[in-house]
Amino acid sequence: MIKIAIASGKGGTGKTFVATNIFHSLMQNNVDAILVDCDAEAPNAAAFFKTRQTGSFEVTKLVPVINADSCTFCGKCHEYCNFNAIFILPPMKIINVIEDLCHGCGACSVACRYDAITEKPVSLGIVKFYSVNDKPVLIEARMNVGVMSPVPVLKAAIKQINDKAEIAILDSPPGTACPFIQTVSASDYVILVTEPTPFGLSDLKQSIDTLKKIDKPFGVIINRAGLGNKDIYKWLKNNNIAILAEVPFSQEIAHIYSEGRLIADSDKNYEIQFYNICNWIKQELNDEVLMK
Repeated sequence: MIKIAIASGKGGTGKTFVATNIFHSLMQNNVDAILVDCDAEAPNAAAFFKTRQTGSFEVTKLVPVINADSCTFCGKCHEYCNFNAIFILPPMKIINVIEDLCHGCGACSVACRYDAITEKPVSLGIVKFYSVNDKPVLIEARMNVGVMSPVPVLKAAIKQINDKAEIAILDSPPGTACPFIQTVSASDYVILVTEPTPFGLSDLKQSIDTLKKIDKPFGVIINRAGLGNKDIYKWLKNNNIAILAEVPFSQEIAHIYSEGRLIADSDKNYEIQFYNICNWIKQELNDEVLMK
């Protein structure tokens, strides 16, 4: 199996546009593919397909519950907590768990010598499964409102990928923070989607710098080509970075996308283009393996 993450340094560059069209192109060419929507804060990939939900499960974390009657207010649990999730005032015998800050690491339970700490499950979000044309091919991570980090939910979604599939497309969260790192770390190759604007180039540089540090191969798709300036092309050429494709700045494409339709479904040329991108990536990864 090959896992390809579709990522971007900022929101709104078109990564879901690219991810859904690549996934559609693979299915149209009889490739056994899976699409994982890892943008757990605002997942919307399923909206572009005629889907049927086939299942789901809740993602939880264990947070401490402190029994004040058994607690000696020694403060060890507070000292062991790296996330400041335990508030304690020993003189007043007050101790509370700030659940939003808790990462469920269990360090406080280890620190407590008086069995004053138990744990309870707290819901973080849900992983949903969808079928397209009666094939279970779409996995969605969706975090609950108010949850501090989507990482546990998207990790749970990525674990559900069926190894029997040929290609998994991971629609990454925007930015270069922990959710981005978690998604691209699970991939074999990263497609970075950007736009030819100063803001797009700035965020692209940050994304590439991050991927180089974790040693992930990548290429770039320029969306809304024709908008902005040519600085991004000069920078990519000077740094010998592959441009996998360009999608023009087009009112027609924007109209199709706004209606929840796919350009690869409306125009056969785009289907071929997106399909060929995956074939090129497969060849690149195979060549890399042979070189090693």
